[in-house]
Amino acid sequence: MHTTQVANIDKMTTSLHNYSSASQSQILPIPKLAQQALLTEIYLTPKPGLVDQANTGAHQDMDINTFLASIEAITPFFQHSYQFGQNHHNLSDKPFFAELRLIGQAAEQKMFQATQGINTHKGAIFAFLLLLAAIGRLEKQTKIISVTSITNIVAALCQGLVAQDLHNNKAATAGERLFNQFQLTGARGEAESGYRIVREKALPCYRQNLSQGHTETKSLLQTLLMLMAYNPDTNIVHRGGLEGLSWVQNQSKLLLQKGGVLTPNGIEELIIFDQVMNSKRLSPGGSADLIAVTWFLAHFPD
Repeated sequence: MHTTQVANIDKMTTSLHNYSSASQSQILPIPKLAQQALLTEIYLTPKPGLVDQANTGAHQDMDINTFLASIEAITPFFQHSYQFGQNHHNLSDKPFFAELRLIGQAAEQKMFQATQGINTHKGAIFAFLLLLAAIGRLEKQTKIISVTSITNIVAALCQGLVAQDLHNNKAATAGERLFNQFQLTGARGEAESGYRIVREKALPCYRQNLSQGHTETKSLLQTLLMLMAYNPDTNIVHRGGLEGLSWVQNQSKLLLQKGGVLTPNGIEELIIFDQVMNSKRLSPGGSADLIAVTWFLAHFPD
């Protein structure tokens, strides 16, 4: 029933693999690598519930072109945050983060202008401005740049952020409401933990699959399933409550237990999962951001 779809996915997989391999064959500037991470994520197909080359996922107000316009609009801010990290490397954590947040707010405004008010990359802006500023800071301090050193700086910059932003507030945003209802910390919690789920689950999964000879695309899709299985994704909870999150996590774990996308029928099963996710209007947007973060950090040593 899905033979044509699988054939089309194979073409997309080859396209993404060639595209990413070409990009990695060059030594990219760090801000350009962040842009490439977002492009890699949006072209990755099929992603259950998410916008990709095949469909618009669980979304009715955006498509792949919306994301491409958003990436173009926010890319200059990657350079800004990277240079900010270099220029203010001796600034203490609290004022450093406060100034960096202003860059993030400006990036969000450009994103909304490019997408006619649609939130495509708010979480990604938050993550990548932190990561790039951390790398700029490390470089200027002539310290070793590794996954550990980068994420340690991010964790230090975000220390106390969940308590500051999410405790004792009036729940004005979706993230604040979900924290008040379910104690889910979302993107802030991930950053404050130094992207623990990426370090402990996503990166090992991605690197192991690559080392076993799987394509970059299949390795990323398998890693996406891993994230969907264990990430308490606030995007899913916002749309489907805790029941929706539990269902997505359980379905992802079942697929992983069967071998995920690495089995002969793996892509076909992922397409079916995508169709069900779309019908339920469940979108793992937080995991999509973390896939981009994983791809980006995979370019640095542990």
